[in-house]
Amino acid sequence: MGFQVVSGAMTQCTFGAAPGTLSVLPLNKVMCGGPPAANIMDNKPMVNVAPFGVCMSLANPTVAAATAAALGVLTPMPCIPNTAAPWVVGAPTVLMGNMPALNDSSMLMCNWGGVIKVVMAGQFTTMIP
Repeated sequence: MGFQVVSGAMTQCTFGAAPGTLSVLPLNKVMCGGPPAANIMDNKPMVNVAPFGVCMSLANPTVAAATAAALGVLTPMPCIPNTAAPWVVGAPTVLMGNMPALNDSSMLMCNWGGVIKVVMAGQFTTMIP
């Protein structure tokens, strides 16, 4: 069993240079230990998913352009998350707002090739399957 992810959870992208913070709006009206609890649809870039410093993925057009301009030397550029799909898998037996709750083993795919994982769930009292 994993921990329920809440607003303020720490996340990390495989192509990012710094950790980010998950922001959860209280739309589902479910709190967990104080902060709003997350579900798999809390995947909106710049609303829920904060940038991860600089991006090092060549699939990111800004990184590819900067790298080409530097004659092939990888040139990281500011991270702008591009997450279109919901978090995978979540906790299908626990629903919040008719969507599976987000646990700390869930992953979010960035369209630039990165995998975003939960490093710290934001609370350590409520566990979900």
